Amino acid sequence: MKTNYAFITEDLKKQVEAFEYGNTTREAGRIVACGDGVITIEGLVDVKNGELIYITGGKYALAMNLEVNSVGAILLTETRNLAEGDLAFCTGKIVSVPVGNQVLGRVLNPIGVVLDGGKELDSSCSRRVEAPAPSIFERSKVNEPLYTGIKAIDSMIPIGKGQRELIIGDRQTGKTAIAVDTILNQKGKDVICVYVAIGQKIASVNTVIHTLKQHGALEHTVIVSSTASESAPLQYLAPYTGTAIAEEFMHQGKDVLIIYDDLSKHAVAYRAISLLLKRPSGREAYPGDIFYIHSRLLERSAKLSESLGGGSLTALPIIETLAGDISAYIPTNVISITDGQIYLESELFHGGMRPAINVGLSVSRVGGSAQCKAMKAVSGKVRLDLAHYREMAQFSRFGADLDTATKATLGKGARLTESMKQKQCSPEKLSSMIIDLFVTGNDLIREVAVADVNPFLAEFYAYVCKNAPDLISHIERTGTFSKEDETTVGGLLAGFKKIRVNA
Repeated sequence: MKTNYAFITEDLKKQVEAFEYGNTTREAGRIVACGDGVITIEGLVDVKNGELIYITGGKYALAMNLEVNSVGAILLTETRNLAEGDLAFCTGKIVSVPVGNQVLGRVLNPIGVVLDGGKELDSSCSRRVEAPAPSIFERSKVNEPLYTGIKAIDSMIPIGKGQRELIIGDRQTGKTAIAVDTILNQKGKDVICVYVAIGQKIASVNTVIHTLKQHGALEHTVIVSSTASESAPLQYLAPYTGTAIAEEFMHQGKDVLIIYDDLSKHAVAYRAISLLLKRPSGREAYPGDIFYIHSRLLERSAKLSESLGGGSLTALPIIETLAGDISAYIPTNVISITDGQIYLESELFHGGMRPAINVGLSVSRVGGSAQCKAMKAVSGKVRLDLAHYREMAQFSRFGADLDTATKATLGKGARLTESMKQKQCSPEKLSSMIIDLFVTGNDLIREVAVADVNPFLAEFYAYVCKNAPDLISHIERTGTFSKEDETTVGGLLAGFKKIRVNA
């Protein structure tokens, strides 16, 4: 077969003749100042706020300040080999990160670079880190529970899918432990988790990753890490990156849980950026829009309407207080944005109460709407009983003679308080919490010593699982606990007590 060279030659000739010569122009700026991750650029007239800027040498920055003759930007890459006079170009793009199933089980930095040593991610499937929050019409009512596996929270401070519940307390009071236990409890429940570490020590982040891996929870979790050794711009960007990753799953109709650990350090990082950009400072040297950066972040958490797939994004932001002062600037800001708070107290923590939750100051504004019928039935009086016990306990310190009713109240309250203690990394099943609360709430184990309450409850639950597995599966499946179920548990408790006495 002979090749038609004449045809090919003619075709090439037409292509050459059709080629249009022309010059292309591209706006360029020049760096005039650089320091601490913040740069000043002159010459970028058409740059927009939040736009990604390319700097020669493969570096990127984010436009933050638009002034008359210059642009203030924060660097998203390292500052090495960066000098005054380097050229900068507008990209017309907003910062995006890889999203989708490819990020599950991975550890990323705020610009989507893999930190776990695995293969790089496909950047073609990406999402902008900044996005508008769902409108009122795009949301639906928060009425489906998201169980933490922590008895004190699920019974008295319930969290619903789509809620924003603040975890607040001094350092070293177990805030991260509650967040990690909540992630562990989502294993096998079709809930995807995103853990955002902001300004944490590298050792602390490694401990969290090791814990999740050890309990098989890393498979449904994404870690976005910007440690204390990272620059302030990356720490500022981290929660928005985590939210973008979570939103992708939410818009697929899935339930997502996101942890921000913690927003206090995020506020400090933004304050550092703002001061370097020479923005006017306000209370405690924070810029005037410090409330806005957290509100626009947390408002993206929602329960979407059925027409949008019915997905949800539940946020558990963490705030660190100083000497228990919840009336400070950043804590009050975030408290006003969120739908409730779980307050952890140092005195309770050091007194052996783990988790160290102050039930009096903790609240969930969703309340019973995010509880199943079984939990509502058995936990209705728990908060009142504990409050009554604390009030009685204060008077009993004076050593006055106590009547029989007061002694009974103190005994019941002590056993109920003891039952709320829980070891770390051991979230409880719904059926276990329901049975424990039924037994302790109705004071059916008044003969058991306070120190023996938790071992007794653990042994009794194992006994119920062995002798009434249908009851356990019924509670887990339906979330109900009828009068007949109460009678069944009462009968099993009587039989268990006889076995213990005979043993």
